Amino acid sequence: MVLAGFAPISIQAQTESQVDGTVKWMTFEQAVEKSKTEKRKIFIDVFTEWCGWCKVMDKNTFPDPEVAKLLNEKFYPVKLDAEQTNDVVFRGTTFKFIPSGNKGYHQLAAALLNNQMSYPNFVFLDEEFRIIPIFQGSTSVPGYRKPPEFHFFLSFVAGDFYQKVNIQDYQKEYKSPYPSIATENTLKN
Repeated sequence: MVLAGFAPISIQAQTESQVDGTVKWMTFEQAVEKSKTEKRKIFIDVFTEWCGWCKVMDKNTFPDPEVAKLLNEKFYPVKLDAEQTNDVVFRGTTFKFIPSGNKGYHQLAAALLNNQMSYPNFVFLDEEFRIIPIFQGSTSVPGYRKPPEFHFFLSFVAGDFYQKVNIQDYQKEYKSPYPSIATENTLKN
């Protein structure tokens, strides 16, 4: 999916003051605007307010100094509430909130997650707003991740290794900044 040709976009995002930690969260609009002057990949944390593991990520993973540093230096980090009610318009399409069950979902979140609506879930976009496949064509990284596991995925994308090798081969070469942390279980899921 290419996310280009943006019309005005309204995405509710948590600001840095709303999240424990040092990640400099921005709105999707801010990330797109900054991309005009300095190209970077965009990291999107797709979450919901009721998601307990999303809150654990906010408390334990995102504030980790190694994770926060990589997110702030190599990406434009964005939070996207998968149940937001604001319309999002891009590429001539308006993505809306769809009521379903007790709440509903946002069509943009569904598109980014390929209709695999589980949380937390993470999507990476390249500098041209194309989704970066991580696992054998999978467009997202689902589930709670501890800092060492999460750093592995961030470094795989930040260093453009996804363009050169598959993630299993990268795992063999990856040098963790966390002492004595093995990454053999990172690719489970």
